[in-house]
Amino acid sequence: MSSPDRQVRAARNRSTPAARGPVVAVTGAASGIGALLTRRLAASEEIKQVVAIDERRGEVTEAQWHILDVRDPAIAEKLRGADVVVHLALDLDLESDPAARTAYNVRGTQTVLTAAAAAGVHRVVLCTSAMVYGALSDNDVPLSEDAELRATAEATGVGDLLEIERLGRRAPRAHPGLNVTVVRPAVLVGGTDTALTRYFESPRLLVVAKSRPTWQFCHVDDLVSALEYAALEKVEGELAVGCDGWLEQEEVEELSGIRRMELPSAVALGAAARLHRIGLTPSPAGDLAYTMYPWVVSVSRLHEAGWRPRWTNEEVLTELLEEVAGRHTVAGRRLGRKDATAAGAAGATVALLGTAALVRRARKARRRI
Repeated sequence: MSSPDRQVRAARNRSTPAARGPVVAVTGAASGIGALLTRRLAASEEIKQVVAIDERRGEVTEAQWHILDVRDPAIAEKLRGADVVVHLALDLDLESDPAARTAYNVRGTQTVLTAAAAAGVHRVVLCTSAMVYGALSDNDVPLSEDAELRATAEATGVGDLLEIERLGRRAPRAHPGLNVTVVRPAVLVGGTDTALTRYFESPRLLVVAKSRPTWQFCHVDDLVSALEYAALEKVEGELAVGCDGWLEQEEVEELSGIRRMELPSAVALGAAARLHRIGLTPSPAGDLAYTMYPWVVSVSRLHEAGWRPRWTNEEVLTELLEEVAGRHTVAGRRLGRKDATAAGAAGATVALLGTAALVRRARKARRRI
């Protein structure tokens, strides 16, 4: 996704004094990963200035703030003078309306890429997910960062991420001189709420019969440090980021202390599809693939650049379990304690899928109407 003059850029970057480092703009800078990265860059002696862009002002006073929606073409003027843009203004909330979420994510990315080119920015860093590789039974373990993107749009947000990647590939051709780096984290943990983190909030870990789950995590601290590497142009291209190695399902169950519930593929996928179709769960059946088949990735490009993860898979899983303690999720839907107890009494399979509690809640809601 970068222009071909890699050696020229690398030589230029090595000769640039650290004190005259880049001006980096961060979108989505007021919260989440954007806020963490903005704080980290503002404290770095290798960064000349941080430009923070969001719909509200964040807490990093050292940054220069611009309050606007990333879909606003006026963002081009705010990016003028920036060397690098890290685009983190994405909506991947499980509860968001899918159509509105896609409209925001795709239009926002289009606008940022076009505005960056118009403003003379020479690099945009996009953050998607290793989910774009797809979870398939014949995947290599680990996948090369150059592996084909074989995901489909059947899992939460993955269609948006694939379209963002497509826009990133097209941008250097449409805007010569603009380079795009893509960072793809594994299962992200640390104040996050995704279909994959909710998997560990269930009373049992769903295992689809004859599947081969493997788990690779990425702590948000490691993602932020990888994004800093990309912003400083210490690494470029298509990058995967996560802990070294992976955990097999049996190791996850032993470390978590959560027992499995094994179901035939047709039962698990069929129930997930029906629950999602009638609006009782936010997670489509496609999310299950990422708990069935391997999609762990090599982190070789970051390693070659000198980056190392600070967290291990075991440590990240431990933190995740501490974060979700006390939460009750079945079939991707969070329940109150009363509903979770009732579902548990109905039997292990029903507790896992959440059908009884969720249908009961839907019927009560219809009666109130």
